[in-house]
Amino acid sequence: MGSMTRRKILALATSWGASVAWRRADARSSALHWQERRDLYPQGVASGDPHSDSVILWTRRPPAGNGKARVLNVEVSADPRFRRVVATTQASVSEETDWTCRVLAANLRPARVYWYRFADERGFGSRIGRTITAPSDTDSRPVRFAFVSCQNVQQGASTAYRRMIWEDRRAARKNRLGFVLHLGDFVYEVVWYPEDRPQGMYARTLRDIVRYANGEKHRDFHVPTTLDDYRALYRAYLLDPDLQDARAHIPFVYMWDNHEFSWKGWQTQQDFGDGVLPAQTRKVAACQAWFEYQPARVIRPGSPGTDQFTPPAVKDAAIHDFDDGGLGLEPGNLAAIASLKLYRTLRWGRNVELILTDNRSYRSRPLVDREEFALFRPKGFVEGTPSDILEILDAGRTYAGGRPPDTIEFEGAAVPNPRKSAPSLSMLGTQQKAWFLERLRASSAPWKLWGNSVAMLDWRTDFHNLPPELGLKWPANGYALLIAAIDLPLATALQEGRAHAFWG
Repeated sequence: MGSMTRRKILALATSWGASVAWRRADARSSALHWQERRDLYPQGVASGDPHSDSVILWTRRPPAGNGKARVLNVEVSADPRFRRVVATTQASVSEETDWTCRVLAANLRPARVYWYRFADERGFGSRIGRTITAPSDTDSRPVRFAFVSCQNVQQGASTAYRRMIWEDRRAARKNRLGFVLHLGDFVYEVVWYPEDRPQGMYARTLRDIVRYANGEKHRDFHVPTTLDDYRALYRAYLLDPDLQDARAHIPFVYMWDNHEFSWKGWQTQQDFGDGVLPAQTRKVAACQAWFEYQPARVIRPGSPGTDQFTPPAVKDAAIHDFDDGGLGLEPGNLAAIASLKLYRTLRWGRNVELILTDNRSYRSRPLVDREEFALFRPKGFVEGTPSDILEILDAGRTYAGGRPPDTIEFEGAAVPNPRKSAPSLSMLGTQQKAWFLERLRASSAPWKLWGNSVAMLDWRTDFHNLPPELGLKWPANGYALLIAAIDLPLATALQEGRAHAFWG
């Protein structure tokens, strides 16, 4: 992003729900009577979505024994001792945002390290955070970043972050990271209470990190049902010291995956293995909690000039009508999805444009969870799906250039093709896919990096030559696919656009 006027920055900041700290021409020593009190900021500090001239800063200051803080002073400095403070502002915190705070530090210099901190009315301050702005659009320096995803704090500590920080601090300045790309499952909404699963998970002892006040139990696990539940989950995860240190050390770029809303969720619907559960109200709650706890340049509902997420009024309802991209047309479904727009791009110097897509909110119902797919589940091969059959079903009426077969051979029988007249399935939906392809065409960056949360490579297994003593015979021609097939038109576009994919 090139240099922007103060008026334009202010307009953008209101759409992102952020206050603005504008860099002034002269640096000054801090005027705050600041005393670090990390206990008053239990979830630490963070920064996100760095541009060449701005970055979003974040913290949470809940009520404590000394009362409620209503306003936080924010300082951005060119040095860690705050002797060269370049920007200041005040930002409000309130119960309506779960006491979280978002500030856009703007008019910064490109490819610079800055330090920031928050302090309440008494001068009790947060820990000091470190952030970095992106290089200018003409800067040809190499791009270095770390990619992470799928962190389950309940099943283990986040020590990979500790290693990342240790290596980054010891690296030569030119080899240090510019940002961390987080591609989803920042939290896992599926939580096991240790007493419900004393055997643990994957030989790991389960950590008792959160109890949902309004949660719902399915088999031996619990899931959130309200905004308070989702907020409690983020608060619990951000008590992890390594995760908190990482967010304070370097800016993150976030995209979500499924667990920020629901394990097998798609659009606003949940599925815990026993059928589809309408969950428009939970989707909105998940969107609001994500917005409050992740510093990102995403569009949310709300009045201009406020930092609040204003949730749309929706009801949980089944979806019966879909467009050709698989998007459910039920009004509450559309309103809940529209309540948070996460797909966006970030430019990093001359060489890279990072294109982030939301692969969960607009996707079709997964093929392997559909009733018509049950006809093609091989007996004895729980994880195996015949890849050739899956491709036919996935493409629907577009298969083989619009000539799908009337029947599909399976286990020695000709089974009528249940999706012969149906539209092809989609991971991105019609509107987001069009936006994605246009970004690939329009970007001037030599490298287009696709940050998405779903694997682009199929995991294929050859079951034809299994040992005879297993007593199983693969019932189809070709390979088994161990995960759902990718969107084939997107794969072609990816190759044509010289884009590289990262997934969680």
